[in-house]
Amino acid sequence: MSLEKEASIRMEYVYFTSESVTDGHPDKICDQIADAILDAALKEDANSKMAVEATIKDDFILVYGEANTQATVDYAAIAKQVLADIGYKETYDVLVKVNKQSSQINHAVVSDESVGAGDQGIMFGYATNETENYMPLPIALAHALSQRLSDAKATIDWLLPDGKTQVTVAYDGNKPVYVHTVLVSASHQAGIPLETIQETIMNDVILPTIDAHWITDETRFIINPSGEFSIAGPFSDSGTTGRKIVVDTYGGVGRIGGGCFSSKDPSKVDRSAAYFSRYVAKSVVAAGLADKIEIQLSYAIGLSDPLSIHIDTFGTAKRPESEILEIINANFDFKVGNIIKELDLLRPIYRESANFGHFGRDGFPWEAIKPLKF
Repeated sequence: MSLEKEASIRMEYVYFTSESVTDGHPDKICDQIADAILDAALKEDANSKMAVEATIKDDFILVYGEANTQATVDYAAIAKQVLADIGYKETYDVLVKVNKQSSQINHAVVSDESVGAGDQGIMFGYATNETENYMPLPIALAHALSQRLSDAKATIDWLLPDGKTQVTVAYDGNKPVYVHTVLVSASHQAGIPLETIQETIMNDVILPTIDAHWITDETRFIINPSGEFSIAGPFSDSGTTGRKIVVDTYGGVGRIGGGCFSSKDPSKVDRSAAYFSRYVAKSVVAAGLADKIEIQLSYAIGLSDPLSIHIDTFGTAKRPESEILEIINANFDFKVGNIIKELDLLRPIYRESANFGHFGRDGFPWEAIKPLKF
């Protein structure tokens, strides 16, 4: 094949990139602290209303926010335990500034008749049939890499908890063709040769994770391009709850809502309605109504029903979109109270959701597929 012909074929591909982070990334530390606190409250009081977040820098942690719960929560102890669980061995100072939830918000959310949305806002759900877990391939692979990199510190003694992964996929139209680039940045103890790091990450993380059929002679592998990465975690960068919402959702494919997930109890529709819209989207694609779909919901504080429902199938619908929307409305109840009940969200399940994406992983109720009647 001539060089001109080969170059022309390559230009037909579209390249899309998504990133993920390990459990020891500073922002993810804070997400885990927030959701561990939420779980602790829900374990004792299923009706807890929580929005307690965290910020970390060096050996200092600030835990702050609003809570309305009958549970006894040791915020500082939880924060320290999360750091220890991740693999950080330093001693941390924790400052706690948590107040009771505003009575005005609580009155709007809690009533005898129904559960109102804990805030106004927009939420998006997405699903595609390009992978078995109905996620876009770039973020699915990036999460798989970050999870394996996080797990690897248990057996590789010089590996530290902080790290990032990034995957670029070449698409021919809507179809993923091959992995164009894999980027991994792994923190490590000082003095480890770069060659050792690169060889270990390639053999122990990348190759066992990415199916060989996605890899071609053109696939690039980039490992620790900055060189040494021994100053890491909160001693390198600050972290704050809710700063990785693109990582948490679909890796930049589709749109994102206005709020993060971690720290928020299910009355906060930023979280629960985003979960429900993923549940709906996945069920629609699994039913063969479209190859991919994005669903937008909007809510007002204190009101139970959504203000609007919008769908976009990106030209992949097998039926008119108006008909698909009718099928959705006939099969799903978008009231806040029903979302909480149908997905059984008043349980301490949230710390497990904080790492490696809230979507595309088994074990969460919003990842179930509901058989649709149409």
